[in-house]
Amino acid sequence: MPEMKRWRKFVAILATAGILTIAASSEPQDALAQASSTQGKFNMSYMYFGSPSSYTSQVDKSGQTLDVVAPSYFHVNSDGSLELSDSLLASFIADMHQRGKRVVPFLSNDFDRSLGEKAIDNREALADQIVKAINDNNLDGIQFDIENVDAAYRDKYTELVKIIRGKLSSDKEVSVAVAANPTGTKQGWTGLYDYKALSDVSDYLMVMAYDESYPGDLTPGPVASLPFVEKSIQYAISQAPADKVVLGIPFYGRYWNQNAADNGAGVSAQTLSKLTQMYGGTVRFDTASQSPVASFTIRPTDEPFSINGSNLEPGDYTVWFENEQSLKEKLKLVSKYNLKGTGSWSLNQETADTWDYYGLWADGFYFTDVQQHWAKEAVLAAANRGWMLGTAADRFAPDAALTRAEAATIIVRALGLTGEAASSASFKDVPASHWAWQDIRIAKSSGLIQGISDERFAPDQIITREEMSMLLSRALHLTSQGGSAAAKSFSDVPAGSWSAEAIAAMSSNGLVDGYASGTFRPSASLTRAEMAALLSRAQPLLTK
Repeated sequence: MPEMKRWRKFVAILATAGILTIAASSEPQDALAQASSTQGKFNMSYMYFGSPSSYTSQVDKSGQTLDVVAPSYFHVNSDGSLELSDSLLASFIADMHQRGKRVVPFLSNDFDRSLGEKAIDNREALADQIVKAINDNNLDGIQFDIENVDAAYRDKYTELVKIIRGKLSSDKEVSVAVAANPTGTKQGWTGLYDYKALSDVSDYLMVMAYDESYPGDLTPGPVASLPFVEKSIQYAISQAPADKVVLGIPFYGRYWNQNAADNGAGVSAQTLSKLTQMYGGTVRFDTASQSPVASFTIRPTDEPFSINGSNLEPGDYTVWFENEQSLKEKLKLVSKYNLKGTGSWSLNQETADTWDYYGLWADGFYFTDVQQHWAKEAVLAAANRGWMLGTAADRFAPDAALTRAEAATIIVRALGLTGEAASSASFKDVPASHWAWQDIRIAKSSGLIQGISDERFAPDQIITREEMSMLLSRALHLTSQGGSAAAKSFSDVPAGSWSAEAIAAMSSNGLVDGYASGTFRPSASLTRAEMAALLSRAQPLLTK
């Protein structure tokens, strides 16, 4: 493997120097190579609300979290044929492909039973139309979202999906949104979905683990209580492989006003924030369902508030919804059951801070100190590769200085080295009780790193930025003339200093940027966040 060979050459040079250091970027910069979310769990989201011209900005708010976006492009005509939405924009598809994201529209019957039945009965002709639309518009597949059709169509629906899978090339996605089925029923429209058979002919099942309470439901209740969600997952993985199950996550709530007729109507999470603030509402957290509940009163004399073009009527409101606490608990289930990933309904309904934690929690890394950190994406990529872990279950300590012990451990993990280390590979300052004892012994006995003397390793000694620049530039054979850009000049790096050429080489190759003040701070320590960022930046050079 080319990557492994590069790493071995890199580590050999570090061993010769007797100090293990790895370079990292200094601060968040536009040039920072962002890690792809495909290193972790799969994440997709639906696109339904807002103007199609705003779709690109909606996706950009999610950063690197999403792999697939599913816009509402495919609908069913009254005769069961395909209706292509006017919202389809070639520019949006191109924007997504440029960002490394796939565009997989969902086919909807808009919860109309008759339309759903017509589509399934017209499956041969419909399949040809769908395949043509995908290929003509450079789309990346299809997700089926036929709902409210009786279980009598169960086998025919599976056959529709199977036909499409046979007609589309293997690089195109075929997935199916399935109703949550916590009781395992085969009746009603929930019984339409043969989880086992559908998983055999599709890439994954998107379990709609929400709408536990629904429009018209007279009793206020959670959209997706944790017990409901977990039971829905348990049924799904009893029928289909866990790596073909995607957990549906709601970005909305439902509101009730006993004086109104629209009980159970939907409200986005971001709209609810405005409502509670405007009407002095209160929020409590229901521990049984692990869901937040908001309450507020709209008086006849209050300023009106409009949702979907209609003003809310006066009265006492109860709203069950999702917030950071409840969503994090749901996201934890992805790792608990080793699911493929998540799907969310839908973009443009979430609050702005959702993407601060979404990818971390979906991937099983609960680092509260990284949620709004500039190096979040790089930290997540390093954690997903198993190269860097947290200092505790809920902490990564991104701004802590990197030590030699941590660096040795990172290298051992990156190379996948295991086994018993030679007994002679020991240091007096690294006793068997030291957390990195085994990794340091493995690194030493493998010829990857030396101590600062025969008897001392100095595990807690920090690494400076100029040390890492010198060593990494040597490891990758970088020169200031060999990069794609001119080297930056830093006011605190004199031309004649021992590290000047190495820092120039790192700069011209885009691995370091320095600080906004025009300084490099050569003697400053290297932080754990900077280490993670450099691993992302240097990866293209390491894999050439």
